[in-house]
Amino acid sequence: PTGRVYPPDVLSRLAAVLEEASETHGRRIYLISDEPYNRIVYDEADFHSPVEFYQHTLLAYSYGKTHLAPGERIGYLALPPTMPDRRGLSSAIAALQLAMGWIYPNAVLQYALPRLEQFSIDIPRLQRKRDRMVEALQGMGYRLSRPEGTFYLFVRSPNPDDEAFVEVLADQGVFVMPGALFETPGFFRISLTASEDMLERSLPVFAAAIGWAGRARG
Repeated sequence: PTGRVYPPDVLSRLAAVLEEASETHGRRIYLISDEPYNRIVYDEADFHSPVEFYQHTLLAYSYGKTHLAPGERIGYLALPPTMPDRRGLSSAIAALQLAMGWIYPNAVLQYALPRLEQFSIDIPRLQRKRDRMVEALQGMGYRLSRPEGTFYLFVRSPNPDDEAFVEVLADQGVFVMPGALFETPGFFRISLTASEDMLERSLPVFAAAIGWAGRARG
């Protein structure tokens, strides 16, 4: 949720841990790498997928993030050609697709995939909004990390009850998501997909809200 882009050395160590654990337990451990944000990275960072380091990785991707259409659920599950048992696993996935009600993309969508691959949102514009919000919020006293990717900011709530703090913001017309929804209570999430004007109008509300939370604690 913080938008961390893991460097190759971390992914190499992860691969080594999974190999050792697979050998210890006598069965292969598979890694599912959910990468709907793998094209939304900032500061010219290099994104590396775990697929590059651990050949038993299944890569899940969604166009819903890069196209700002999360409700569409358009994506795929990819098995790398380097996976030793790829054929058997592919057959199992196909059987699962049938069992779940023929969950295959329709013909129109399959023809659309090449065009979907060419489209992306404006990353430099998102980065400018990230920089503006991070600097403004940190200046007010909020605790947050500068995300290396994604279009969210994950902020420590000045009120330990993040849901109550989110309600305070909502009463002033600023809508964010409480961390409790993501099993991380004590935080809240801001979406950078809002317009620049919306983000600017939110800043006085954030400034007032952290003051209210401080007085409440006092």
